[in-house]
Amino acid sequence: MEWFYAAGDKQMGPVSDEEFKRLAAEGTIRPDTLVWRAGMDNWKAYREVTAAGLANGQPPLQMASTPADPALGGAPAAGSVVCRECGQIFPPDEVVKMGDAFVCAKCKPIYVQRLREGGTQPGEMEYAGFWIRFAAKFVDGMIIGIPMMILFFIFLFPMMTSGGNLEQMGIMLQVGIQVVSYAISGLYTIFFNGRYGATPGKMACRLKVVTADGQPIGYGRATGRFFAEIISGIICNIGYIIAAFDDQKRSLHDHICSTRVIRK
Repeated sequence: MEWFYAAGDKQMGPVSDEEFKRLAAEGTIRPDTLVWRAGMDNWKAYREVTAAGLANGQPPLQMASTPADPALGGAPAAGSVVCRECGQIFPPDEVVKMGDAFVCAKCKPIYVQRLREGGTQPGEMEYAGFWIRFAAKFVDGMIIGIPMMILFFIFLFPMMTSGGNLEQMGIMLQVGIQVVSYAISGLYTIFFNGRYGATPGKMACRLKVVTADGQPIGYGRATGRFFAEIISGIICNIGYIIAAFDDQKRSLHDHICSTRVIRK
């Protein structure tokens, strides 16, 4: 069975069941991503498809009386677009482009009213502000600080009782702690951001790190972002502070790596 999914307002696919599940596991297909396959009466959010059992190979709850495009044996027509409001597919000449969204004529009044009310549209990213990011960073600092304190006391007491040059050993201890601190912090941050798109602190605050178009960042970008974050810190934390004044709440390392921190 082949699947189609919407990336922004573009139709992607077809992809196999295995590829579809992989994309969902990686976060490319998110709970609010619109998806479709033959036999479904309309495009649905992935969370609805999962709840209905469609993503696990079970038969759909509702069968379409006619396929989306009979000429293509049920596949959406090439070049068709998805209405941001109702999720149905239309030829490009039957929708209105409003900003970065396509809306059908029937849904246009509802969509306009939603914009007037300041509502967040399906698929639109809600950027995390400075203070919630600070809270997530604080939680991560507490988690990383536990093994650091344990290591500190493991090495500190033997040095104090060894009778050697305490000044020289203190310098060595300070350098060692700094190196170990960066190593633990790096492994922690790169693994969680690369694998899950969020560290435990961000998970606790329901935040996620994504690319500019809302896709997972992967291990490569997570690694680059960690080293870019060091720059944000060594310039008197100015790299973090600018997130409070940026229109997309980006810190310096977000600018460098083209990432965003969003609310899930």
